Amino acid sequence: MVPWARLFRRLHYEDLGEAETITGRIYRTILTIGSNLSKCWSFSRRSFRHYQQPFPSLYEDEATTSGITDGATSDQQNRVIFVNRPQPQKFVSNRISTAKYSVPSFVPLFLFEQFRRYSNCFFLLIALLQQIPDVSPTGRWTTLTPLILILSVSAIKEIVEDFKRHRADDETNRRLVEVLRERRWVAIRWEHLQIGDICKVLNNQFFPADLVLLASSEPQGISFIETSNLDGETNLKIRQAQPDTARLDAAPALADFRATVQCEPPNRHLYEFNGLLKEANVKTLPLGLDQMLLRGAMLRNTAWVHGVVVYTGHETKLMKNSTKAPLKRSSIDRQTNTHILMLFIILLALSLLSAGFNEFWMRNHNDWYIGLEEAQNAHFGFNFLTFLILYNNLIPISLQVTAEIVRFFQAKFISMDSEMYDPASDTAAMARTSNLNEELGMVRYVFSDKTGTLTQNVMVFHKCTIAEVIYSRPGPTERLEDTPLYQNLTREHPTAPVIREFLIMLAICHTVIPETKGDTVDYHAASPDERALVTGAAAFGFSFCTRTPSHVHVRALGDTLRYQLLHVLDFTSARKRMSVIVRTPEGTIKLYCKGADSVIYSRLSGGDSAPFAAATLAHLEHFAAEGLRTLVFAVADIPEQVYQDWSNTYHKASIAIQDREQKIEEAADLVENNLRLLGATAIEDKLQDGVPETIAALLKANINVWVLTGDKQETAINIAHSARLIHTAMPLLILNEDSLDGTRESMSRHAIDFGDNLRKQNDVALVIDGKSLKYAMGCDLKKDFLDLCISCKVVVCCRVSPIQKAEVVELVSGATGAVTLAIGDGANDVAMIQRASVGVGISGVEGLQAVCASDYSIAQFRFLLRLLLVHGAWNYSRISKLILYSFYKNICLYVIELWFAIYSAWSGQILFERWTIGFYNVIFTALPPFAIGLFDKLCSPEIMLRHPILYIPSQQGLLFNVRVFWVWAVNALLHSVLLFWLPVALADHHVLWSSGKDGGYLVLGNLVYTYVVLTVCLKAGLATHSWTWVTHVSIWGSLALWLLFLLIYSNIYPTILIGAVMLGMDRMVFGSLVFWFGLILIPIATLIPDLVVTVVRNSAFKSATEAVRESELKQRAPPALLAQPRHSLTETARLLQNVRSVFTRRSTSRAAVELELSHGFAFSQEEGGSVSQADVVRVYDTRQPRPEHS
Repeated sequence: MVPWARLFRRLHYEDLGEAETITGRIYRTILTIGSNLSKCWSFSRRSFRHYQQPFPSLYEDEATTSGITDGATSDQQNRVIFVNRPQPQKFVSNRISTAKYSVPSFVPLFLFEQFRRYSNCFFLLIALLQQIPDVSPTGRWTTLTPLILILSVSAIKEIVEDFKRHRADDETNRRLVEVLRERRWVAIRWEHLQIGDICKVLNNQFFPADLVLLASSEPQGISFIETSNLDGETNLKIRQAQPDTARLDAAPALADFRATVQCEPPNRHLYEFNGLLKEANVKTLPLGLDQMLLRGAMLRNTAWVHGVVVYTGHETKLMKNSTKAPLKRSSIDRQTNTHILMLFIILLALSLLSAGFNEFWMRNHNDWYIGLEEAQNAHFGFNFLTFLILYNNLIPISLQVTAEIVRFFQAKFISMDSEMYDPASDTAAMARTSNLNEELGMVRYVFSDKTGTLTQNVMVFHKCTIAEVIYSRPGPTERLEDTPLYQNLTREHPTAPVIREFLIMLAICHTVIPETKGDTVDYHAASPDERALVTGAAAFGFSFCTRTPSHVHVRALGDTLRYQLLHVLDFTSARKRMSVIVRTPEGTIKLYCKGADSVIYSRLSGGDSAPFAAATLAHLEHFAAEGLRTLVFAVADIPEQVYQDWSNTYHKASIAIQDREQKIEEAADLVENNLRLLGATAIEDKLQDGVPETIAALLKANINVWVLTGDKQETAINIAHSARLIHTAMPLLILNEDSLDGTRESMSRHAIDFGDNLRKQNDVALVIDGKSLKYAMGCDLKKDFLDLCISCKVVVCCRVSPIQKAEVVELVSGATGAVTLAIGDGANDVAMIQRASVGVGISGVEGLQAVCASDYSIAQFRFLLRLLLVHGAWNYSRISKLILYSFYKNICLYVIELWFAIYSAWSGQILFERWTIGFYNVIFTALPPFAIGLFDKLCSPEIMLRHPILYIPSQQGLLFNVRVFWVWAVNALLHSVLLFWLPVALADHHVLWSSGKDGGYLVLGNLVYTYVVLTVCLKAGLATHSWTWVTHVSIWGSLALWLLFLLIYSNIYPTILIGAVMLGMDRMVFGSLVFWFGLILIPIATLIPDLVVTVVRNSAFKSATEAVRESELKQRAPPALLAQPRHSLTETARLLQNVRSVFTRRSTSRAAVELELSHGFAFSQEEGGSVSQADVVRVYDTRQPRPEHS
């Protein structure tokens, strides 16, 4: 019992509540295991081992946990990793897989996927029933053989598609990284990387796993990483190694390094990490997020870093935010399943009815000459199974294989579309799955990432306003001396001093690190905005060239100016500004301040009436209307004594024990006033080509576009303006709450503002940040949040994690039942891509993670328009017609067996020869479905793109639904009536031949069969929108194949011992004038009603699609029907025009936020890091050479 005593002595150090919890757990366990003392002893030993760590570690554990983590249970111990030594336990490999199948899982998963389709389950049942002797009227193998063929074709297609995923995964897994092996660096594949390995990552390389930073090429172990692949933020993050490990900058030192890393179990929290680094005979070092290098991030502006691997493969935080590749099904597939189930019920009813009629007939007939004695011994159940097998073909067995083949080639058409080829990256579109082709035509919601999806990740200095004059950046072929700014600066223009001050400020008010390479200077910046500003200053001749810990050097039109850097006041989201205090070459002290107009204008000397203020504000609005990111620049002269007094105040604030940040901000406020306005800049966050036009067309197609990004609110809204997703007159509903109650109150207020228009689309944009989204996605607010989102035309979610993106997509998909599409290019988009009905990956600069997890991949966002409006609408129409037509042609033929049962005493006798029944779908009517599924199109691609409204019928499922299905089914039923009884009427008096001979029931069967083949082929032509040579071949070729088969099959017996009943059938059929007369009369008589209905509908009840098709054929402009579509998208927007003031009730702070947004303010900068921007610039001396190698 010693372990129990140790356990309770261990619990003595715990608080009472935890002791009670663990004691209660032990007590419950003892009750559960009862008298099994061995299990009790086993439990006590496990409990003892769990608590036998040294006492201080308990508090270390408490300090390093952050609540419940995904994938890590509360009982799971912290991970202990031995650096440069073998691991005592086995960890997961670093190989990742986004594929659906593996070799062992393929068969069970594939069969599960296939037998989710009711049709396959039904045909398997029929195939089993056919093995019962003397039950099947059609033989034992007529169902099993096609079923095996169908499953084989589907399996081959799935293997081919999943092989592409495995190949893309291999491309990632086989990347190389340098790892320390036997005191030297060895390049190995990512997939071979192991926990505890020390690896070296070079500049502009992705991190292969989750690493703890040990050392870097930069001073004090600093490194810069880009996390846009993880969180969508474009600014660089700063990571810093512990000072005690920053010395490990060479292989020998790393090889002698012996330590253990203790860290939390794998979890999905991107912004949390806690651990300890324990080196022998050295104090324990704490590890946090500042030492964490996550897989998916990229090293920037740093020659190399050394790191130790702590999480690998699917245990990395990136992969923890992903979900397993789902088995997606299209909406049409699910609807078809329902229709098959209903047809199966009808089939059961028909079989019961026929078996009942057979019983009734047998009881009322006792004709000795037809030998009914044996037949009378057959019981009702036996007859029921016979009719079930006889009628089973009402459900087309060839449908699945036909659809699979058609989808496969549709996917090939997408990949072969030259209009979706990007020559810049040599990348074509690719369909990674073909099961969802028709879903592309039904998309109602598009969820888009921002960074790399809508934007190019490139910031460009576009223009500026200085002293009320707007200047544009010099063009690529324009000389600096020819620019208006240069001329005003050098020709003593009245604004020349202001221009010079502005350009000097651009060159020194930042935290950029210059690196001279030959005659050029490369700028490394944590903020892409600052890099663009410094580059813009250099374009105007004011080049920032050198940084030391205390000075900056600027080359101004050939002269080198040296400024002493006194203070750097960092940018924060609360301050919305950044300042530097410098001593000029003349010895004066100046403060340069840049930031949002709302904070700069309130600090101007003279306020809004200050010089240049009004004109600059008008210019800001002009810049914002163009979707540009704006910053306002101002300067202040500081007397020496004032600076000294303020410097003492600032120093006291910076060493304060309590409320340090608040006191530092208050100290900064003291000096950032009495500013003189210089001007403002406009930076372009370059969109990908065609993004505004694409989004405008998607909105016209009644597709809601939501932006889900990890970037800042200002940046996201700015991009939404640039992309024309939000227009200047659109009210913004901003949810930035820090509590559950605040979120609930804000959502309730907005819901009340909408009134009766709640849950109706309004011309309003909703903007919500990640923290508010966390509360809004809670169980009690989820419905209210969804109502609010549906009420808005545009939704922008900012600062959201990858799993939050997936939750939003899942919420909308589940609650609305609409088809959703998620598009992104980074690893942070994988989860939402997999949760959406359709996932589209952009093969951009952020790696292949999103592409590997996607269903379709494209090179540019603009290609999404063609993917949806052309391929999506076409494929939806094609698959809809293919499925409807497949059911139609089967009902046409096989219901005839029911009509024939009336004449055959409900005996189950078949009218057609059994192999002609089997070949009906496989050969004789196989071509028209392929012609429809592959080559039919509503309109030309140019028309589809020019009129996005043509997408709405497919989006709303107007071409395939319950009503349309049963219209086709009833139509087929009526056709079967005509196709049976008209030939029966022709042969009623046995006048098939002039000789008066009779050929038996099989002659009638072959007449009917021929008429059915021709009729259903012509019906395919009637349903086809665009006739091509393929259409003609499929229709007339199908009839020719049947007649050729009849000719051959009627003459092969007894050479081949099959088809004895068909011997001489060709001469009997072809020798009858009645047959040829009926071949013309019966199909025409059957299809005339269909033709009349089609003509009336396309004339009197013309849809928008038909109107455009007609105008395309007549080569004239489309009618006014397109100008004012029936499906109006702006009805509620018009209702809101009179109540727009509802959304103007804002607090003062909220009004300030919206003012900044309307003026285009956006600035990317890391906040809250362990290394401030001021500290970063103090450690660099760019006059010293940077180490290129470790």
